[in-house]
Amino acid sequence: MAAPAEAEGAAGTAALSPLGPEDPAERPAWLERGRYLFAQDCRFTHAAATLDQVPPDDLPEVAFAGRSNVGKSSLVNALTGRATLARISHTPGRTQQLVFFSLADRLGLVDMPGYGYAKVSKAVSKAWNTVLRSYLRGRVPLRRVCLLVDSRHGLKPADVEMMTLLDEAAVSYLVVLTKADKPGSEAVRAVLRDTEAALKRHPAALPAVHPTSARDAIGIAELRASLADVAIPAAG
Repeated sequence: MAAPAEAEGAAGTAALSPLGPEDPAERPAWLERGRYLFAQDCRFTHAAATLDQVPPDDLPEVAFAGRSNVGKSSLVNALTGRATLARISHTPGRTQQLVFFSLADRLGLVDMPGYGYAKVSKAVSKAWNTVLRSYLRGRVPLRRVCLLVDSRHGLKPADVEMMTLLDEAAVSYLVVLTKADKPGSEAVRAVLRDTEAALKRHPAALPAVHPTSARDAIGIAELRASLADVAIPAAG
Protein backbone atom coordinates (compact mmCIF):
# COMPACT_ATOMS: atom_id res chain seq x y z
CA MET A 1 0.00 0.00 0.00
CA ALA A 2 1.24 3.47 -0.84
CA ALA A 3 2.38 5.74 1.96
CA PRO A 4 -0.07 8.57 2.78
CA ALA A 5 2.07 11.25 1.12
CA GLU A 6 2.41 9.15 -2.02
CA ALA A 7 -1.29 8.35 -2.11
CA GLU A 8 -2.10 12.03 -1.80
CA GLY A 9 0.46 12.87 -4.47
CA ALA A 10 -0.96 10.28 -6.85
CA ALA A 11 -4.45 11.63 -6.36
CA GLY A 12 -3.29 15.21 -6.84
CA THR A 13 -1.70 14.52 -10.21
CA ALA A 14 -4.08 11.87 -11.57
CA ALA A 15 -6.09 14.35 -13.59
CA LEU A 16 -2.98 15.93 -15.13
CA SER A 17 -0.85 12.82 -15.67
CA PRO A 18 -0.90 11.38 -19.21
CA LEU A 19 0.79 8.18 -18.05
CA GLY A 20 -0.85 4.83 -17.51
CA PRO A 21 -3.45 2.55 -19.07
CA GLU A 22 -6.55 4.02 -20.63
CA ASP A 23 -8.80 1.59 -18.79
CA PRO A 24 -9.19 2.85 -15.17
CA ALA A 25 -9.71 -0.72 -14.01
CA GLU A 26 -6.13 -1.57 -15.03
CA ARG A 27 -4.58 1.37 -13.22
CA PRO A 28 -4.24 -0.12 -9.68
CA ALA A 29 -2.31 -3.16 -10.97
CA TRP A 30 -0.12 -0.92 -13.15
CA LEU A 31 0.74 1.30 -10.18
CA GLU A 32 1.43 -1.74 -8.01
CA ARG A 33 3.96 -3.11 -10.51
CA GLY A 34 5.84 0.17 -10.29
CA ARG A 35 5.62 0.30 -6.51
CA TYR A 36 6.90 -3.25 -6.20
CA LEU A 37 9.87 -2.73 -8.55
CA PHE A 38 11.05 0.46 -6.88
CA ALA A 39 10.69 -1.09 -3.42
CA GLN A 40 13.42 -3.58 -4.32
CA ASP A 41 17.14 -3.24 -3.75
CA CYS A 42 18.76 -0.41 -5.71
CA ARG A 43 22.53 -0.18 -5.62
CA PHE A 44 25.21 2.01 -7.08
CA THR A 45 27.30 0.17 -9.68
CA HIS A 46 29.50 2.59 -11.63
CA ALA A 47 30.46 6.22 -12.14
CA ALA A 48 31.78 7.10 -15.58
CA ALA A 49 33.54 10.34 -16.46
CA THR A 50 34.76 8.90 -19.77
CA LEU A 51 33.26 6.44 -22.25
CA ASP A 52 35.71 3.68 -21.38
CA GLN A 53 34.35 3.74 -17.81
CA VAL A 54 30.75 3.06 -18.90
CA PRO A 55 29.68 -0.38 -17.57
CA PRO A 56 28.50 -3.35 -19.65
CA ASP A 57 25.00 -3.01 -21.05
CA ASP A 58 23.41 -5.89 -19.17
CA LEU A 59 20.09 -4.21 -18.29
CA PRO A 60 17.56 -1.98 -20.00
CA GLU A 61 18.32 1.58 -18.90
CA VAL A 62 16.46 4.77 -18.10
CA ALA A 63 18.54 7.93 -17.91
CA PHE A 64 17.68 11.17 -16.11
CA ALA A 65 18.79 14.39 -17.78
CA GLY A 66 18.21 18.04 -17.00
CA ARG A 67 19.68 21.41 -16.20
CA SER A 68 21.90 21.76 -13.15
CA ASN A 69 19.81 21.97 -9.97
CA VAL A 70 16.62 20.85 -11.75
CA GLY A 71 16.20 18.17 -9.09
CA LYS A 72 17.50 15.01 -10.79
CA SER A 73 19.07 13.45 -7.72
CA SER A 74 16.04 14.36 -5.59
CA LEU A 75 13.77 12.65 -8.11
CA VAL A 76 15.90 9.49 -8.25
CA ASN A 77 15.90 9.37 -4.44
CA ALA A 78 12.12 9.86 -4.33
CA LEU A 79 11.52 7.13 -6.91
CA THR A 80 13.61 4.61 -5.00
CA GLY A 81 12.49 5.75 -1.55
CA ARG A 82 16.11 6.25 -0.49
CA ALA A 83 17.08 9.68 0.75
CA THR A 84 20.77 9.44 -0.11
CA LEU A 85 21.00 7.04 -3.05
CA ALA A 86 21.83 9.79 -5.54
CA ARG A 87 24.06 12.59 -4.32
CA ILE A 88 22.33 15.94 -4.03
CA SER A 89 24.75 18.77 -4.68
CA HIS A 90 24.03 22.35 -3.72
CA THR A 91 26.74 23.50 -6.11
CA PRO A 92 25.46 23.55 -9.72
CA GLY A 93 27.66 21.74 -12.19
CA ARG A 94 29.47 19.63 -9.59
CA THR A 95 28.15 16.28 -10.80
CA GLN A 96 30.45 15.52 -13.72
CA GLN A 97 29.85 11.82 -14.27
CA LEU A 98 27.30 9.36 -15.55
CA VAL A 99 26.23 7.59 -12.36
CA PHE A 100 24.78 4.09 -12.79
CA PHE A 101 22.46 2.19 -10.45
CA SER A 102 20.93 -1.28 -10.70
CA LEU A 103 17.32 -1.65 -9.58
CA ALA A 104 16.57 -5.25 -8.58
CA ASP A 105 18.81 -6.40 -11.46
CA ARG A 106 15.84 -5.57 -13.70
CA LEU A 107 16.41 -1.94 -14.65
CA GLY A 108 19.41 0.37 -14.85
CA LEU A 109 19.02 3.97 -13.68
CA VAL A 110 21.49 6.58 -14.92
CA ASP A 111 21.93 10.00 -13.34
CA MET A 112 23.43 12.17 -16.07
CA PRO A 113 25.52 15.32 -15.50
CA GLY A 114 23.52 18.51 -15.26
CA TYR A 115 23.81 20.92 -18.15
CA GLY A 116 23.32 24.63 -18.75
CA TYR A 117 25.37 26.02 -15.86
CA ALA A 118 27.21 29.10 -17.07
CA LYS A 119 30.15 28.89 -14.64
CA VAL A 120 31.34 25.55 -16.01
CA SER A 121 34.40 26.09 -18.18
CA LYS A 122 34.12 25.64 -21.93
CA ALA A 123 36.64 22.80 -21.83
CA VAL A 124 34.66 20.91 -19.18
CA SER A 125 31.40 21.58 -20.99
CA LYS A 126 32.85 20.29 -24.26
CA ALA A 127 34.15 17.14 -22.57
CA TRP A 128 30.75 16.48 -20.97
CA ASN A 129 28.97 17.01 -24.27
CA THR A 130 31.26 14.55 -26.03
CA VAL A 131 30.59 11.85 -23.44
CA LEU A 132 26.84 12.52 -23.38
CA ARG A 133 26.48 12.50 -27.16
CA SER A 134 28.41 9.25 -27.50
CA TYR A 135 26.47 7.63 -24.66
CA LEU A 136 23.09 8.65 -26.07
CA ARG A 137 23.90 7.64 -29.62
CA GLY A 138 25.64 4.37 -28.86
CA ARG A 139 23.98 2.91 -25.77
CA VAL A 140 21.93 -0.02 -27.08
CA PRO A 141 19.97 -0.79 -23.87
CA LEU A 142 18.92 2.83 -23.32
CA ARG A 143 15.13 2.58 -23.46
CA ARG A 144 14.15 6.04 -22.34
CA VAL A 145 15.42 9.37 -21.10
CA CYS A 146 13.46 11.32 -18.52
CA LEU A 147 14.16 14.93 -19.42
CA LEU A 148 13.58 17.00 -16.29
CA VAL A 149 12.31 20.55 -16.64
CA ASP A 150 11.76 22.97 -13.76
CA SER A 151 8.00 23.66 -13.62
CA ARG A 152 8.69 27.17 -12.35
CA HIS A 153 10.59 28.18 -15.48
CA GLY A 154 9.56 25.88 -18.34
CA LEU A 155 11.79 25.01 -21.27
CA LYS A 156 15.08 26.87 -21.55
CA PRO A 157 17.40 26.97 -24.59
CA ALA A 158 19.63 24.30 -23.04
CA ASP A 159 16.60 22.00 -22.69
CA VAL A 160 15.68 22.49 -26.33
CA GLU A 161 19.28 21.72 -27.29
CA MET A 162 19.11 18.46 -25.34
CA MET A 163 15.76 17.61 -26.97
CA THR A 164 17.31 18.13 -30.39
CA LEU A 165 20.23 15.88 -29.44
CA LEU A 166 17.81 13.17 -28.31
CA ASP A 167 15.85 13.54 -31.56
CA GLU A 168 19.06 13.11 -33.56
CA ALA A 169 20.02 10.06 -31.48
CA ALA A 170 16.50 8.62 -31.89
CA VAL A 171 16.21 8.10 -28.13
CA SER A 172 12.67 8.14 -26.78
CA TYR A 173 12.23 10.69 -23.99
CA LEU A 174 9.58 11.78 -21.52
CA VAL A 175 9.51 15.37 -20.29
CA VAL A 176 9.07 15.37 -16.51
CA LEU A 177 8.27 18.62 -14.74
CA THR A 178 9.99 18.91 -11.38
CA LYS A 179 9.11 20.98 -8.32
CA ALA A 180 5.42 20.98 -9.31
CA ASP A 181 4.28 21.25 -5.71
CA LYS A 182 0.91 22.60 -6.86
CA PRO A 183 0.18 20.58 -10.03
CA GLY A 184 -3.28 22.06 -10.46
CA SER A 185 -2.16 25.67 -10.33
CA GLU A 186 -2.59 27.83 -13.40
CA ALA A 187 1.16 28.47 -13.51
CA VAL A 188 1.94 24.75 -13.79
CA ARG A 189 -0.88 24.21 -16.25
CA ALA A 190 0.51 27.00 -18.42
CA VAL A 191 3.95 25.37 -18.44
CA LEU A 192 2.31 22.04 -19.29
CA ARG A 193 0.49 23.57 -22.25
CA ASP A 194 3.54 25.39 -23.56
CA THR A 195 5.76 22.33 -23.19
CA GLU A 196 3.24 20.02 -24.88
CA ALA A 197 3.06 22.46 -27.78
CA ALA A 198 6.85 22.47 -28.08
CA LEU A 199 7.00 18.65 -28.10
CA LYS A 200 5.12 18.54 -31.39
CA ARG A 201 8.31 19.74 -33.08
CA HIS A 202 10.41 16.92 -31.59
CA PRO A 203 9.91 13.44 -33.10
CA ALA A 204 11.60 11.43 -30.34
CA ALA A 205 9.55 13.02 -27.54
CA LEU A 206 6.69 11.11 -26.01
CA PRO A 207 3.50 13.20 -26.44
CA ALA A 208 3.22 13.63 -22.70
CA VAL A 209 4.42 15.98 -19.99
CA HIS A 210 4.37 14.55 -16.49
CA PRO A 211 4.32 16.85 -13.40
CA THR A 212 6.15 15.69 -10.27
CA SER A 213 7.28 16.90 -6.88
CA ALA A 214 9.96 14.88 -5.11
CA ARG A 215 9.18 16.77 -1.91
CA ASP A 216 5.46 16.01 -1.88
CA ALA A 217 5.55 12.69 -3.80
CA ILE A 218 3.37 14.15 -6.54
CA GLY A 219 3.49 12.06 -9.71
CA ILE A 220 6.05 9.65 -8.27
CA ALA A 221 3.81 6.55 -8.30
CA GLU A 222 2.87 7.08 -11.94
CA LEU A 223 6.46 7.64 -13.00
CA ARG A 224 7.56 4.47 -11.21
CA ALA A 225 4.90 2.48 -13.02
CA SER A 226 5.81 3.99 -16.39
CA LEU A 227 9.48 3.10 -15.93
CA ALA A 228 8.59 -0.39 -14.74
CA ASP A 229 7.06 -0.94 -18.18
CA VAL A 230 10.56 -0.94 -19.74
CA ALA A 231 12.20 -3.12 -17.06
CA ILE A 232 12.92 -6.81 -17.34
CA PRO A 233 9.67 -8.54 -16.25
CA ALA A 234 9.59 -9.97 -12.75
CA ALA A 235 10.32 -13.69 -12.50
CA GLY A 236 7.23 -15.83 -12.22
